[in-house]
Amino acid sequence: MAQNKVQQDKARLDKFLCDALGVTRREATILIKRREVTVNEEVCKVASVKVTSECRVEWQGRELKMRGPRYIMLFKPDGFVCSHEDGFNQTAFALIDEVKKEDLHFAGRLDVDTTGLVLMTDDGKWSHRITAPKHKCEKTYRVLLADAIGADYIERFAQGIELRNEAEATAPAILEIVDASNNEVLLTITEGKYHQVKRMFAALGNKVDELHRERIGNIVLDETLEPGEYRNLTQEEIDSVWK
Repeated sequence: MAQNKVQQDKARLDKFLCDALGVTRREATILIKRREVTVNEEVCKVASVKVTSECRVEWQGRELKMRGPRYIMLFKPDGFVCSHEDGFNQTAFALIDEVKKEDLHFAGRLDVDTTGLVLMTDDGKWSHRITAPKHKCEKTYRVLLADAIGADYIERFAQGIELRNEAEATAPAILEIVDASNNEVLLTITEGKYHQVKRMFAALGNKVDELHRERIGNIVLDETLEPGEYRNLTQEEIDSVWK
């Protein structure tokens, strides 16, 4: 899809430096005037010069890349919120070391005490494919329950659960029993209602002790990541959202 390709349009050199280095337009102009920037191995002193992704731009001998949309997978630990600011808890943005991370947003949030897969991007159209209800993007959670798994849980979830203060039942969901002796299940839903997983089990008289998201669509949390670590998505993972 065209949305996933690095932009080939021309950009002013100073704007390019702002995006690549996270500096202001004024700071970029100063770097250029100091003769610290080269374009295709030639010193460039004009901020308005147009560059593309085909150009080789260097600052102090360090090659810079034209930044396209960013797509990040984060293993969110317990105790972090999915927002830019919070008066009580640490924000998940503190876990990533990215230029202009204020431009990033979450493609589906997690509660402060829920761990697992979080996707971050600055591509609004891409995240909309994940979060918009009409696209019915599947999310899979590993759930540890306080009480025993009811014999009718699989059928009840498949039919949809009536939640308190909701006019309609939830969409059908898929419940898989992982370990009945430890009250462990996998739950796949296609919605994103407020505290939905916890409220679904509460409606059945049970309580969620631990909640961990493993999958969004066809993107699965990388098993090599530790809590708090992140990586860029592969092109295959990025493209899977559009399929």
